[in-house]
Amino acid sequence: MVIRLCLMARSTKTQKSLKLNAAHRLLSRGTDVAGAADILSREFGISPRQAYRYLEDARPIGRPIPVAEPSVPATFKIPSDVLRQLRAYSAVSGLTLSAILTRAVKSYLTLASRQRRKHG
Repeated sequence: MVIRLCLMARSTKTQKSLKLNAAHRLLSRGTDVAGAADILSREFGISPRQAYRYLEDARPIGRPIPVAEPSVPATFKIPSDVLRQLRAYSAVSGLTLSAILTRAVKSYLTLASRQRRKHG
């Protein structure tokens, strides 16, 4: 007897938002749920059950959602005391280290851009 396990990779946030927007688009065009599930299943290579879940999630949002930009791995060296502070803030806030750093870097870059325009 042979038992095979099929492990599917989890969808990224980008993939999820694309599928959700496709589901929303189909529903907003008046496609019936069964037909929309069939289209999503074929287009994205997902099971009909998953397609129905995306359709259920798309129904209440009423509009397309922003497509999340894919994250890429990056390696940085930072002082250990800063890392300790990041981890402590992460534990308290419930945010991931990546989310905290992304917010901080975006905020810094926005401020730096404003200062450059102001003085340049």
